[in-house]
Amino acid sequence: MPAPPQTPTGFKSILEQVWWRVDTALDLEMLEWSAKLGALEALESGCTAIIDHHESPNAIEGSLSVIADACAEVGVRVSCAYGTTDRHGSEGAKAGLAENDRFLSEGGLGMVGLHAAFTCSEETIDAAAALADKHGVGVHVHVGEGVVDTGPGIELARRADIDWLLVHGINLPDGVDFDGIIVHNPRSNMNNAVGYAYPSRFNTPVALGTDGIGADMIAEFQLAFLKQREVDVTVGPDEAWGWLEAGWELMPDAKDDIVTWNYPTMNAWHLAYTTGVRPIDVVIDGRKVLDGGMVTTVDAAEVRAKAAEQALRLFAKL
Repeated sequence: MPAPPQTPTGFKSILEQVWWRVDTALDLEMLEWSAKLGALEALESGCTAIIDHHESPNAIEGSLSVIADACAEVGVRVSCAYGTTDRHGSEGAKAGLAENDRFLSEGGLGMVGLHAAFTCSEETIDAAAALADKHGVGVHVHVGEGVVDTGPGIELARRADIDWLLVHGINLPDGVDFDGIIVHNPRSNMNNAVGYAYPSRFNTPVALGTDGIGADMIAEFQLAFLKQREVDVTVGPDEAWGWLEAGWELMPDAKDDIVTWNYPTMNAWHLAYTTGVRPIDVVIDGRKVLDGGMVTTVDAAEVRAKAAEQALRLFAKL
C-alpha cells in the first residue's frame, strides 16, 4: 500500500490520510474478496459471527449484500450496516441510508449504520434513528473515538436506545448512564493512538470488538485483559472474558455453533496468557465449515490469491 500524501499525526489526520482514502477507492469486486478473506480468517480463528460496519462511498448500492453473500459462501454469520455519513454531501448520506433500508427490507440481518457523529448532520442522525425504529433494529455507530468526536459523540450516546451499538466510547464521560451497548476495541484504539476507554467504568453493558483488525477474539480478549492490568494490576481476566462472552448476546444464534479447540480448557484463567490456541473443527447450523483446521466451504488459497489481486487494484487507485 502506498504511503499517504502526508504523514498522519493524530486521529483525524489518520482518518483523512488513510481510512477515508481507502473507503473512497473501494469497489464491489474489492469488497467481495476482502469480505471473503475476512470471513475465512474469522473461521480460522474460531470466530463464527461478524458484526460489520462498512463504508464504500463510491460503491454504496448493493455493498451490504456483497458482504452478506461473501460471508454466507464461507459459512460465517454476519450482521451488516452501512456507515452513513455527510462527508460526501447530503446525497451521499441519503444513499447510505437507502442501502441500509434496502438491505433490511430484503430480509438482511443487520443494523442501521452511522459513521461517527462529528461527520453526520442532525438530519442524518434523526433519519438513521427513524430507519432503525422502522425495521426494529439498533443503530451501529462509532462514538467518542477521538477528541474530535467528544461533544458530538456524547450527545449521540445520550439519545441511544438499548439495542444501539456505541463503538469505542473512549471520550464518553464517567458517571453517566447510557442506553445501548459499549463495544470496546483495544487493538484498534492502540493502533490509532486514541487512548484507553477504561470500559470497567461504564454501567452500560460492554462487549468486545476488533474494529475490523482481524477476528481472533481470543487474542483480543488477552489484549483487553492486559490493557486492564496496565492501569490496575489487581484485576484478573474475568471481566475481559465477560466482554468476550457478551458477543453471544449480540448474535444469539452463534450460541448454537460448536467449536473444538486444540486446548482443553477454554476459560479466562487458562487462556489469559496461553499462546497458540486455534480451532480444530467448527460447526455452524449443523454444517462443518472447518475440519482439522481447514475451511471446507471455499478454496482458501484461491480466496487469498484473489484478495491479493484486489489489494493491488486498491493500491493502484491510492
